[in-house]
Amino acid sequence: MSIFKTLFKDTFIYGLAMVMPKLVNLLLNGLYTDILATENYSEIINFYVYAGFLNVILTYGMETAFFRFYNKSNKKKEVYTTALISLLITLLLSTVVVTIFSNTIALFLGVSQSILFMMMGIVSFDILVVIPFAYYRLKGKALTYFGIRVFTLVVMNAALNYYFLISVPKHHIQLPHIISFNSTETYVFLANFIANSLMFLLVFPNYFRYKWKFNPSIFKQMWKYGSPILIAGFAFLIIENLDKLILKDLLGKQLMGAYGACYKLGVFLMLFIQAFRMGVEPFFFSQADQLNAKKNYAVVLQFFVIFASLGVLTVLSFLDLFVSIIIKDESYLVAISIVPIILLANWCLGVYQSLSVWYKITDNTNFGMYFTIFGAVITIVFNYFLIPKIGFIAAAYATLVAYGGMMLLSYFYGRKYYRIPYQVSKIVSYITMALSLSFFTWYLYPENYSLKFIAIFIYIGLIFFMEKESIKQIVKRR
Repeated sequence: MSIFKTLFKDTFIYGLAMVMPKLVNLLLNGLYTDILATENYSEIINFYVYAGFLNVILTYGMETAFFRFYNKSNKKKEVYTTALISLLITLLLSTVVVTIFSNTIALFLGVSQSILFMMMGIVSFDILVVIPFAYYRLKGKALTYFGIRVFTLVVMNAALNYYFLISVPKHHIQLPHIISFNSTETYVFLANFIANSLMFLLVFPNYFRYKWKFNPSIFKQMWKYGSPILIAGFAFLIIENLDKLILKDLLGKQLMGAYGACYKLGVFLMLFIQAFRMGVEPFFFSQADQLNAKKNYAVVLQFFVIFASLGVLTVLSFLDLFVSIIIKDESYLVAISIVPIILLANWCLGVYQSLSVWYKITDNTNFGMYFTIFGAVITIVFNYFLIPKIGFIAAAYATLVAYGGMMLLSYFYGRKYYRIPYQVSKIVSYITMALSLSFFTWYLYPENYSLKFIAIFIYIGLIFFMEKESIKQIVKRR
C-alpha cells in the first residue's frame, strides 16, 4: 500500500473518531438553539471558550512533542512515561490552585463555583487521555481509538444530552439534589463531564503500559520543543474565541449568541481540517527522513486544498439546508452573513496547518509561535477598533485576515528554511473555482438546487481533468 493510501486511511479513521463527536455537538446545536434563548446559548459559548484556554495551558504542547521525540528517540518508553508524569504533575498542581482560589476565579470568569469545578473536571479528563490517544495513533491502533471516542463522546454524550434536556423535563423526572441545577445549559456541561470521565476510565490501563520513569533530560527537550506550541496554541485560541468575548462586552449577549451559532456553520469545514490534521501529523514526522519527503508534503497539501475547496463549495451551496439542521430559531440568523468569511478563514487555517510541517520537523517551533502571535495581534486590533464601527462582521474579517496572514507568513518563511515544491498556481486555481461556483449557487441562484449539484459536479470534473495523472499514480502505487 502506498504511503498516500495509508495516509488517507489514517485520516479517515482517526479523523472520523475526532470529527464524529464534534459533528454530534454540531447537531446538538439545533437542540440548544431550539430550547435556549440567544443570551442563554451565549453561556455555553462562554464556558467552552474558557475551557479551551485551560486545555491549551495544561497540555503545553506535550502531544506534538510526544510525536516528535517518540519517533526519533531510542528511549521510547521513557518518552511515554515522562510525558504522562509531567502532565499529571501540572494537572494536580493546577487543580490545587483552582480549589484554593475557586471563589476568586469563578467571580473573574463570571460563573458559579460548581460550573468552575465542572469545567476543571472536563478539561482534566481531556488532559489525562492526551498521551494514551497519541500512543494509539502512533501505533496504528485505529479501531481502539475510534471505538473509545465514538462510544463516549458520541453515543454517551448524545444520550445524556437527550436525557437531561428532553426526557427530564418531558417526564418530570426528579433528579438528585446534587445534580439539580437552575439553568438548563448547565446540563450540557454535566453530560460532557460524564462522557469525558468514562473516556478516561477506558484508557486508564495505558497508565500502566510501562514502568513509570521520569527522565529530566527528555522532559527538558520536550518542554523546549513544546513551549512555543503552548504559546502558539494560546494565541490561536485568541484568534478563534476573542471575537465572541468582545462581542458580548460591546454588543451584548444576544448578538454574541447569534454570532456563535452562525459561526458553527463554518465548523463543517473545520471538521474536515481536524480530521486531516489527525492523520497527517504522525505522517509528517514519519516521512521526515525519507528522500522524497518534500515531494510527498507538496502532494498532501495539494489534495488537502482540493477537498477543502470542495467543502467550501458544498457548505455555501447547501447553506440553507445546514441552517435548518443547526439553527432552529430564526432570531439567530441575524449573523448569517459571516458564514462565507469564516469558511474562507478556516480554509486558510487548514493550509497553514499543512504548511507548518517545515518548522515542526526542523525543530523550529518558535516560528509557529511567532506566526500565531501575529494572528492574535491582528485579531485584537480588528475586534477592538472595528466592531464598534461596523458591528459583528468585523469579527469575521479579523479571523480571515489573521489566518490568511499566518498562512502567507508560513509559506514565505518555509521557502527560506525548508523549501517544499508546492504547486501554488494549482492551489490558487482550486479555491478560485470553488468560490466562483459558490457565487452562483449561494448568492445569485440560492433556490436552484439543480444548479447546486451541477456546480459540484463541474468542480469534481475539473479536478479529475487537472489531476488525472496524480490520481493514477497514487492508485497504482504499492
